[in-house]
Amino acid sequence: MPCEGCMERDNKSTVATMEFLLLGFSELLCLRVLLFLIFLIVHLVTLAGNVMIFMAVVMEPSRPPMLFFLCQLSVIELCYTLVIVPKALLSLIVVDGSTISFVGCAAQMHLFVALGGAECFLLVAMSYDRYVAICQPLHYVAVMSEGLCLRLAVACCLGGFAVALGLTVAVFRLPFCQSHRINHFFCDVSAVLHLACTQSYTRELPLLAACVLLLLLPFLLILTSYVCIAAALFHATSSVGRGKALSTCISHLAITLLHYGCATFMYIHPKSSYSPARDKMVSLVYTNITPLLYPLIYSLRNKEIRGVLRKMLRRKKIAQLN
Repeated sequence: MPCEGCMERDNKSTVATMEFLLLGFSELLCLRVLLFLIFLIVHLVTLAGNVMIFMAVVMEPSRPPMLFFLCQLSVIELCYTLVIVPKALLSLIVVDGSTISFVGCAAQMHLFVALGGAECFLLVAMSYDRYVAICQPLHYVAVMSEGLCLRLAVACCLGGFAVALGLTVAVFRLPFCQSHRINHFFCDVSAVLHLACTQSYTRELPLLAACVLLLLLPFLLILTSYVCIAAALFHATSSVGRGKALSTCISHLAITLLHYGCATFMYIHPKSSYSPARDKMVSLVYTNITPLLYPLIYSLRNKEIRGVLRKMLRRKKIAQLN
């Protein structure tokens, strides 16, 4: 039974005018200025890094599949940070928290989950690319054609947005109690579910289904790809070839572990263990630090990206000289 004070969801005018209050970091008033400056610097560096990779790949006339996927990853990260970070920065300026409308909260949750889900599926596509490159090198060009890469990119986006839409609709169909104070700096799924009046475990089923579709299944596919890669490398006779193959996988493995590690820690745990303070700290790393690390990891570990960035800087230098 819904608790006393739950809003009537059939009243459309109430839903249209309903607002949530994002508490943000209201408990850290003395550190607001420092946190704002840190977040702002990290946000600007993240945007600059992803824009640089995107521009470098777009300006490259011949783009192998891995560069194509990296370009899409940079676009996803750009959109991802723009969906979350501005509201987080606003929550540090406003002492008593910032308000967000019912529709705005639903839109933010949908975009956050959709972009994160698209990234999960994209990591699967990238692991498949590594599998074909290492296990079927003679057929790589034929298999990883431009058409297949484009279809994989579109499927990643559509899959993420479809799952996110189902999850968002399921969450916002729940009745919410009179308290609309979200103890978070954005409309995270766990934080919004915590406001639902229903005491039944069924309110957690949409999140569980989304975790299976966006986290468990993609991770199993990635694991399968790397098991096949490990088996192929085990039987490789050349140590030089084995080392070269491993070096092409390290950056992808690092990003996969970062992405799935944080996401798993955030969403795959029982509701009874929900801790707003802990979830905010993990979300802080997930939405600010990992998008910053992605361009750094690929710039340092990926030879193709380093080559493209050098070409872009060389063109810029020549243009300045002319």
